[in-house]
Formats: sequence, structure tokens, C-alpha cells
Amino acid sequence: MEDPKMLFNATNRDTGNSMYDLIRKLYPICRSITGNGVRNTLSILKEIIPIDVVEVPSGTPVLDWEVPDEWNINAAWIKNPEGEKILDFNNLNLHVLNYSTPVDKEVDLDELKRHLYTSPEHENWVPYRTSYYTRQWGFCMSHKQYRGLKEGKYRVKIDSELTKGSLSYGELLIPGKSENEILFVSHICHPSLCNDNLSGIAVATELANYVTTIERNYSYRFLFIPATIGAITWLSRNESHLHKIKHGVVLSLLGDKSPFQFKKSRKEQTEVNKIMSYLLENEYHGKIVEFSPYGYDERQFCSPGFNLPVGRLSRNSFGEFPEYHTSADNLDFVTPEGLQESFELLAKYISIVEGNKTWINQSPKGEPQLGKYGIYKTTGGESVQKDYQMALLWLLNLSDGENSIIDIAERSGVRIEVLLQACQDLIKVGLLKEA
Repeated sequence: MEDPKMLFNATNRDTGNSMYDLIRKLYPICRSITGNGVRNTLSILKEIIPIDVVEVPSGTPVLDWEVPDEWNINAAWIKNPEGEKILDFNNLNLHVLNYSTPVDKEVDLDELKRHLYTSPEHENWVPYRTSYYTRQWGFCMSHKQYRGLKEGKYRVKIDSELTKGSLSYGELLIPGKSENEILFVSHICHPSLCNDNLSGIAVATELANYVTTIERNYSYRFLFIPATIGAITWLSRNESHLHKIKHGVVLSLLGDKSPFQFKKSRKEQTEVNKIMSYLLENEYHGKIVEFSPYGYDERQFCSPGFNLPVGRLSRNSFGEFPEYHTSADNLDFVTPEGLQESFELLAKYISIVEGNKTWINQSPKGEPQLGKYGIYKTTGGESVQKDYQMALLWLLNLSDGENSIIDIAERSGVRIEVLLQACQDLIKVGLLKEA
């Protein structure tokens, strides 16, 4: 028997630092639901994994929506009555209301304040705000700076444009033996926010690299899409394909060190719910959240017309930590260690998915004499030996064509990695076959 921990040794190198380096590279880019910031981000990802970049023209009907006009921005600033630049988009792209219309004019303080957004509860942080579907202009600043504004005339300029262009998203399919797919989704529409957006992108990218190194029963599809409209656009273009999706996970907020949360798919009795619940409850002391039609892109995949078994993995959920949607969600807030642990959890999820089959005991009448098969023996320490022997017995007893590996793990209390190793050993000696 091999050391069961080796089944989950996803990589021999430190992936946490490589994911953090990718976040650092992507952090300065101003992204939105469309535009060159998304394309630049996808171009960087394409240097790491072979994604296909898809462009969907503005005005294209997508389910009950329509692909919006494309937004791009070159510069934006505010000058005070003395002509000094007091706020500059080039210093922090959160300073501009995302999707702002162009403006170049002089305004008094009262009018300026009608276009300013702050976070009074955190007066040194700059909030992130958007106006995708309402045409307006605006700036975001710290509440401390806001309180210091003086009466007088201010010059405001936003050099942006809204034009007929396209919505861009990235897609990668890694084929396996089966056409049935495991889906991973990350959103790619936020500007300089590290945990919300970039952590999901980084973990998904590293996970795609990892999947190429393993033997795959399933195919794996990775989507890098703008939130909401991106998911709706992809679903609209791929309805005939959706029956191949076995299950999936939306990845977001995975870079800090808070406990994990998994939000279940709408469809209750699904493999993804079982596996993630097992991992978080037994190994990561995380939290399981019931499905609700509010959140990230899981709500699009789980809409009743599709009802796909897609959940969401995060650490602290959106809105549950003070740094959320503010300038404090920066390079200091995420850590290589947090990213590494997120990646390793998902690698375990993949290992379980690949091994979570239903088996048939080939010697079901009485207990087989395991000694003659050479697998019922002392291996490693006493606790490892005992777990392994119990794994053999539970597998043989419950492998009746009705129980998967995750079902057996839940009922037996034996660690999943030990069960998977014992399962491999029983297959080798002909005592188990796939149902």
C-alpha cells in the first residue's frame, strides 16, 4: 500500500507564490464587463494556459438580456479650485465609477458631490462602484478626502467611451476519456480587487495546469467570464451542450485566510454538494451554505430553466468582510498561503470526483481471505494500518452497486484518501469492479 496522502499531493512545487505573482501582474489592469482590460487580462492568461478568447458583439440577444456596449477608459481626474489634481484614475482605477460616461467640464462643489461615492465606515478606503446599465458619470474617493473638499469650482474629466464593440470571455476545455464535464467558473470583470476576482482567476489558472498532469476520466471546462452577463451569454450560446456538465464550482474570494464556505447548488442531491460538504466538514472545518438565488454566477447556472449542479466555493462570502469592494482588497489582503490552501482543496475535490465511482464486490459471500491477496498487512504506523484495514472491509461490504466512494466515506468515517487507495488495491487483485 502506498502512502494515501500521495493521492492528494497535487504538486511538488509551491503553487501559492506563482498564483500570487499572477495576481500581482493582473492587479493594475482596469477591468469591466467589457473592454480592453478584459482582453489584456485574457491575453496574459493565454500565456499560461491555452484558452480560447470569444468575442460576442454588442446588441446580441442573450436569453432575456442583450450584450451591452463596450466600455473603455483612458484617463480620469479631478482638479480642485487651485488647479491641482486631487484624484487621478492612473493612481488607482477604483477612483472612477465603472462604466462612467465621458465628461469634461467645470462644476461647483454641490454638483461634484452628487457624483462622488465614499465608504463613511472606512474613511481611508476607496469604494468600488459600477453603473453598467444606467448612463452616468462618477468618481470614488476616501471619505476622509471627501470631508476635506472646499467650496469652489472643480474641473472634472473622464476620458472614456461607450461604443458598439463586444463582450470578451475565455474558455478552455481539457478533454478526458469521457465527454462528461466538470466545470470551473471564475469572473473576470473587476478592476484592482485581489480577493474578489483575481484570486478566483489565479486559482482556476493553476487548477487548469494541474488537470493537464493527471489521468482524466472526465473532461474539464474552465470559464473566465464577466459576472452575470458573461454567464448569461455563455449559457445562451451553449444550451445544446449543457447536458454534458456533470457538475461544477464557481470560484471566488479564495485568497485570504478565512475559513472556507461552500454554497450548495439548487439541485440538492448532487455529487458536488456531497463532495464539498464532506471536505469542508471533515477536513477543513468550513461552512456549508444552502442555495439562494442571490450571489455570484452560481445563480445563473442554477436558474430553473438550466438547474445545473453548480455550487460556489469561497472563503469569507461577499459582503461579509470589511475589505469587500474597497481599495483595501489589495495585494496585502491576499496571501500565497491562502491561495495554496484553496488550490489544494480543489485538487482534492478533483481526486474524489475522478475516484467517486460505484463498485461491485467480486467475492460478496462472506469476507474474502485478504491475506492471500497480499493487501491485508502492516503498512506504516499502527493508525495508518488500522484505517487501511477498515477501508478494505467497508469497501467490500458496501460495494453492492448502490454506494459510491463518497457514500462509503460518509458512512464509515474512514478518510477518503485511504478509501481511494484501498479501492485501487482491491481493483488490482480483482476483488472490485466498476458497477
